[in-house]
This record gives sequence, structure tokens and C-alpha cells, in this order.
Amino acid sequence: MTADAAAPGPRFLTLKDIQEELQISQSQALALVRSGELRAIQIGGRGQWRIERAMLEEFIADAYRRAAQRIAAGEVDG
Repeated sequence: MTADAAAPGPRFLTLKDIQEELQISQSQALALVRSGELRAIQIGGRGQWRIERAMLEEFIADAYRRAAQRIAAGEVDG
């Protein structure tokens, strides 16, 4: 199964979509984009951010990998 088949919906997401998907604040979503952790592009004269769904899925997969590494190393609290 491809990422596209697993995640139906629009190809590009807004920061608001990211907030809802990850259940984070607007400032947290923007910080992820500005830091480069979550790859995004700016569209139009107002420079609105768009995140390709595949980039969000990649970000989530990377977060799972990092969490597993921290757990294996005994670096996780609670």
C-alpha cells in the first residue's frame, strides 16, 4: 500500500490542517516549519505555507523512529 492510498485527501495541507492532525498550537506548527523539521513551501503573494501530505507522513514516521530510539536507550520519562 502506498502513502497516497493510506492517506486519502488533499495533496497539500495548511498549517491549520497540521494543527488539527497533530493536535498542536498554531505557533508549534509554524515552529516545526520554520525549523525545517516539517518541510513546507510558501504559496502566493501572502506566502501562505503548504505542507505536502507525504511530508507530514514522513515527519510522523521520523518522530516514531526517534521515540523508539529514546525508549531503547532508556531516555524516556513517564
